[in-house]
Amino acid sequence: MPFYHRLGQLPPKRHIQFRQPDGSLYREQVMGTKGFSGIQSILYHIHPPTQVREAKWIRPWSIPVEEEGAHRHRHFITFQTEAGKDPVDGRVYWLANEDVAIATVRPVEEMNYFFRNSDGDEILFVHEGEGVLETVFGDLPYSPGDYLVIPVGTTWRLNMKDQNQRFLVIESTGEITIPRRYRNEFGQLLEHSPFCERDIRVPETLNPRVEKGEFEVRVKVRGGLHAYIYDFHPFDVIGWDGYLYPWAFSIHDFEPITGSIHQPPPVHQTFAGTNFVVCSFVPRMYDYHPLAIPAPYYHSNVHSDEVLYYVKGNFMSRRGIHEGSLTLHPCGLPHGPHPNKAEESIGKERTEELAVMIDTFRPLKVTKAALGMEDRQYMYSWLPESKGGV
Repeated sequence: MPFYHRLGQLPPKRHIQFRQPDGSLYREQVMGTKGFSGIQSILYHIHPPTQVREAKWIRPWSIPVEEEGAHRHRHFITFQTEAGKDPVDGRVYWLANEDVAIATVRPVEEMNYFFRNSDGDEILFVHEGEGVLETVFGDLPYSPGDYLVIPVGTTWRLNMKDQNQRFLVIESTGEITIPRRYRNEFGQLLEHSPFCERDIRVPETLNPRVEKGEFEVRVKVRGGLHAYIYDFHPFDVIGWDGYLYPWAFSIHDFEPITGSIHQPPPVHQTFAGTNFVVCSFVPRMYDYHPLAIPAPYYHSNVHSDEVLYYVKGNFMSRRGIHEGSLTLHPCGLPHGPHPNKAEESIGKERTEELAVMIDTFRPLKVTKAALGMEDRQYMYSWLPESKGGV
């Protein structure tokens, strides 16, 4: 994160004695990225975080993908998935490569364990539902439209208020940050950024747990899912400070950048990952040049794949697209508005679309799970006689 935050009880200096009421030491943990040269936070535990009673292998964490076929545009209907399982085990994967995996999940079961991704950062985009992201750093309430950014190594679980929950999940193998061009050399967000620090929500409530019992923490690491059993609650942190922590940002707080003619997709960028970016398409005024064409022009992503997850609204450049649609426009093939959509857009003043875009700079592979929920006619929906979509 670009700014320092602290929460709970802390000693006046790092790496000095900090004692509990009974005289024993609190256990200091330095949690950071890139060895000791990346961002980090220092946490103070009641118990040693190394105190594991049992370690178990659960299963491989693998994503089966389809065999290579014709290079083409793809459309998947994610709302065809059934609700079930919990926010981790219920994930349905659609696309993946060496840098990022894209999934959706409709959980109905509570997490009776805690989860930690030790391979990379994650984003949970809240399509539907309310609740609290409970973490070792404290609590983050969430509601529809929130991006929940969870850094690598963070122990967490979701406390869902109801069973009407739906998430888009972006699993990275690296770090997810705010784009560099939005920040000055000190990390502060600049005036031209489409959001600022006031829009970012950080943990403000820390409730150290002193519970004893049997607590399972499941860890994704090195291609597998592992379980570690502790005899104390993992949220036993009484204070922490630093730059590494989970945070939330609402897509509804993204301020769109507009112009007299159509603006390219980078103006919508929200996050930067390793070899991928995440963009937010939000309601905005259209271009105001007297001869402007609000619909996007045809374009070729020669070195990147483009994924769009449609959240809600009127997707003016597409037909056959609806809430929950996931489209893939792979590198090397031009794409753009469906027939007549450019002409239809002329004179319109505003769009009400809400969508999340993920552009990757290495090719994405389609998962086997996605094949049964694909609109196989999407590639041909640009033909004049096509009605497009399903």
